[in-house]
Amino acid sequence: MVDFYPLARPILMAMDAEQAHNLTIAALKTGLVPGGSRRDPDILATRVFGLDFSNPIGLAAGFDKNAEVPDAMLKLGFGFTECGTVTPRPQDGNPKPRLFRVPTAQAVINRFGFNNQGLDEYARRLLARAGRPGIVGANVGKNKDTVDAASDYTTCIRRVAHLARYLVVNVSSPNTPGLRTLQSRDALADLLGQCLAARAETGVKPPLLLKVAPDLTDEDKGDIAAVVLESGIDGLIVSNTTLARPAAIPPALAAEAGGLSGRPLLEPSTKVLGEFYQLLAGKLPLVGVGGVSSGADAYAKIRAGASLVQLYSALAYQGPGLVGRIKAELAQRLAEDGYVRVADAVGAAHRKG
Repeated sequence: MVDFYPLARPILMAMDAEQAHNLTIAALKTGLVPGGSRRDPDILATRVFGLDFSNPIGLAAGFDKNAEVPDAMLKLGFGFTECGTVTPRPQDGNPKPRLFRVPTAQAVINRFGFNNQGLDEYARRLLARAGRPGIVGANVGKNKDTVDAASDYTTCIRRVAHLARYLVVNVSSPNTPGLRTLQSRDALADLLGQCLAARAETGVKPPLLLKVAPDLTDEDKGDIAAVVLESGIDGLIVSNTTLARPAAIPPALAAEAGGLSGRPLLEPSTKVLGEFYQLLAGKLPLVGVGGVSSGADAYAKIRAGASLVQLYSALAYQGPGLVGRIKAELAQRLAEDGYVRVADAVGAAHRKG
């Protein structure tokens, strides 16, 4: 696959960050996407949540909020892609500007606030691709002004359960006021119970996952792990963006409100991932996301306990060729360490000997 991104990068980087993203989506919608011609190495194939993935590298939610380009992203070599976050009603999100690059730290700050075209458009697009190959997940959330949060999540689940291969309950974005309070023990138990009931009403059973924040106390993590195990959901995505501002972020940008993603999130999100792997005793599959920009990063997530890995922010700096490079490096590292399949390396960092 010829990588034209180095030619386009200076133009995109000279543009407003959100404008550049919108232009990228428009370009992908043309369908003129160079596809990876190579078959994924057998060592990367894995079965998680009862689904067969040709490789464990996925596109995180936030890139394709409105389910406009899932097939284009799969064509680039991702093993799966996650569309959303979608809310029942369309909403504009927070005032612009709301997306900021931090090139010196290979990071991004956003405060979008679940801007999306709403459930009708989202579901229509997923329905239009019904029957096509590839694993596409649906990430659901609540409208900013909804008081009964669970009603928004359950509305989305009932609508898209037949259209997505897995579902994600997003309670961890820092950009919707009060959303992260849904991670508290009682609130989370109630929400997940209602989400599972809504899924049962549909007559289908796509895996239901919960996406959590990295900014959690030890008590929070223990409570979430207990609720997750008691609830019977299928997995956990660790983690969303962080409110922290490490020293690598220049002061002017550090003052911008929103969630930080990219390279500075790698270490803290991987630490939280490992803690959840231990709290859950490996009983539920985890998806590791946060700061992944190389095969080594993906391997670190897997060794910490991730069965699957997602990325997003690094694409803005390295372009679509990054996907193939990560897969090749990951396959090499697995083979060098004597693994026959990627699943054998999951949680290796916690094993003795």
